[in-house]
Amino acid sequence: MDKFIAIIFSVSFGYAVLRVTTPLIFAAMGALISDKAGVINIGLEGIMLISALTGVVVSAYTQSAFLGLLMAVIAGSLTGMAMAYFALNLKTDIILSGIAINLFGGGGTIFALYLVAHDKGISSSLKSLVLPKIDIPIIDQIPVLSEIISGQNILTYIALLSVVFVYILVYKTPLGLQIRAVGENEDAADSVGVSVRKIKYIALILSGAFAGFGGAYMSMAYVSWFSKNMTVGRGFIALAAEAMGGSTPFGTLVACFVFGSAEALSNSLQSLRVPTEFVQMIPYVVTVLGLVLYSSRKTSQIRKKIGSRR
Repeated sequence: MDKFIAIIFSVSFGYAVLRVTTPLIFAAMGALISDKAGVINIGLEGIMLISALTGVVVSAYTQSAFLGLLMAVIAGSLTGMAMAYFALNLKTDIILSGIAINLFGGGGTIFALYLVAHDKGISSSLKSLVLPKIDIPIIDQIPVLSEIISGQNILTYIALLSVVFVYILVYKTPLGLQIRAVGENEDAADSVGVSVRKIKYIALILSGAFAGFGGAYMSMAYVSWFSKNMTVGRGFIALAAEAMGGSTPFGTLVACFVFGSAEALSNSLQSLRVPTEFVQMIPYVVTVLGLVLYSSRKTSQIRKKIGSRR
């Protein structure tokens, strides 16, 4: 027990929480934007995988980490655009489109990796680059905080800033107003001249771009390679975080940290001789429990509304 408490209150645990939460924040912000426009981006998992592979391949061939990042984000955006085309132009079900993207991301990336590098499952032959870590001035001189906050990968700080960006976009800009209007009542938005299809296209493209950042982080910051299904459900956990956060940027951020803490805890418990199977299930158990609590709260709120109308 003493070892467990020591792990929880160590600076290395705080550093790990920020590190593992980063891809969840990116994916959850993408989920939030699409949700605000009335479309659920189930394909976050597949988009992250596609972007992760793109970043590794481009950085390996160009020897530029930032060019790899750029192409990863573009790949995510294009995948989001493809989802929008399937759902809005071809009238396919958005959920089924997302599942198709996930299946394509899971199998297609392995096939693409073999075609590009003749590797099976992991990009061992590609000399891909990683994005740099940054020391924050002033904070890097403060004890404890410097070991937790400073020295993180550049994408971690971009992820935190992205929360502020999404808040401003959604609540302080004309585009954000149109996105929320389409999500709340697309017929009403259409009646005042808002192009519903255009707004949904924009929302899904932005959602794909954020997922692209998350995918690039996985293969160019969290580790330095691409491997089969390396996102291990983070896209779905991000959807859960967005729901638990009440579809608000800062609420979603808090939910991401809850899930990130669970994942960091599962990684730390491996040093305490805890069975591997138990350790690996912790993030997913926390996700299920979080969704149960969220569902219970929403059900209670609906019942109160119904009761107040009687």
